[in-house]
Amino acid sequence: MTRTVRSRLRASVAVVAVGAQLALSIAPATAFCGFYVAKADSKMFNKSSKVVLTRDGQQTAITMASDYEGEPNEFALVVPVPTFIERSQIDVVEAATVDHLDAYTAPRLVEYYDPDPCAPMFAVQRSVSAPLDAAAGKRSRELAYRGVTIEAKYDVGEYDVLILSAEESDGLIAWLNDNGYKIPAGAEAVVGSYIKQKMRFFVAKVNITRMQELGRAFLRPLQVRYETAKFMLPLRLGTVNANGPQDLIVLALSKRGRVEAANYRTVKVPSDFDVPLFVKDDFANFYRATFDRAVARESMRAVFVEYAWDMGWCDPCAADPLSVAELTSLGADWGAAAGDATLKRAPRGGNAPYVTRLHVRYDAVSFPEDLVFAETGDRANFQGRYIMRHPAVIRQSCPAAEAYRAELPARLLREAHTLADVTGWPQKEIEARMRSNGQPIPEPR
Repeated sequence: MTRTVRSRLRASVAVVAVGAQLALSIAPATAFCGFYVAKADSKMFNKSSKVVLTRDGQQTAITMASDYEGEPNEFALVVPVPTFIERSQIDVVEAATVDHLDAYTAPRLVEYYDPDPCAPMFAVQRSVSAPLDAAAGKRSRELAYRGVTIEAKYDVGEYDVLILSAEESDGLIAWLNDNGYKIPAGAEAVVGSYIKQKMRFFVAKVNITRMQELGRAFLRPLQVRYETAKFMLPLRLGTVNANGPQDLIVLALSKRGRVEAANYRTVKVPSDFDVPLFVKDDFANFYRATFDRAVARESMRAVFVEYAWDMGWCDPCAADPLSVAELTSLGADWGAAAGDATLKRAPRGGNAPYVTRLHVRYDAVSFPEDLVFAETGDRANFQGRYIMRHPAVIRQSCPAAEAYRAELPARLLREAHTLADVTGWPQKEIEARMRSNGQPIPEPR
């Protein structure tokens, strides 16, 4: 299999030293009644990667996923890890599971339809969405190469995995370069800092023969699990010689509650405001502009929360909740203890993993330190959510209809002003698009 493939490994640029950038020479939200119509998943952003980070006490599982295009025999991955890794701590995960979690937590657009103000009003008790039911290797020191020791070799699915340790950064970089990992110049200081912390290096390459034997058309995300008091994500190695800022989506699954950055400011993305109707057909550009503006206002020095909610349910959902089997494959297996692991739905209540979606745009200047995380006990709900409200269809005249018509232009003007503020788009252009879309916004005087 020598043809170019679009890899589904999606190994995080933030976590990986090799892969997409370095390895190759190349207020709490309330329940909301609306219809989900669009989502802003990680595919919206160029140079984006995502990682699932699961934490249970000091047990950590990292599932690495990034968009990589090229020959599979050129793919390589390097991840600093805090401890020696046994074969039983490494696995592959189906890309569809990571994509599912990405879609489930993505910011979303929802729509309302204003009721006819002249229609009879009935007392209707809205039923609140109920929570969904749900019940190594022996160490090998056979090779020492300029201070580098191969501590273990493993076969993991379509990958050959090595666990390395090193005494000096230049020796490790020389070994990596000589063995096809092609670490660029300038990485010595970053690599040296990991060596001083006594960290090992998890490196992986594709085994083409085994990939053919397995009948794999795409590379799968790699997962490594270990126990450590350090709840962190190596970020700096991915910034060396990177071509501009990068976007990283961290999908954190926690037993306790919301996850936030401990060494950088954590803020929520702008959310819960009305947008003009034309945003439905331009949602990707809308959300990119909204996020760009938020990043600029924080001088690209903040980590943004895009979603925080109990996995047991959501309102509205951009995708179905993950099954117990999917959650278990990502390392969030504590919910399975509460019921049958074969159930298709996530567990409810306190047994349900709490998922936090964090989005960070970073470079070496704005994020000079690796990301360090903290689990909080906060289980309040939040989602990046944008509301599109269709004007009422009025079939008869009544005083309420006259009041509704009189207030509507001011409401639409507020939508235009809010959209200009959060996106940076010129308000006059927004108003012109609203008029062309049939929204009765007043002409400028």
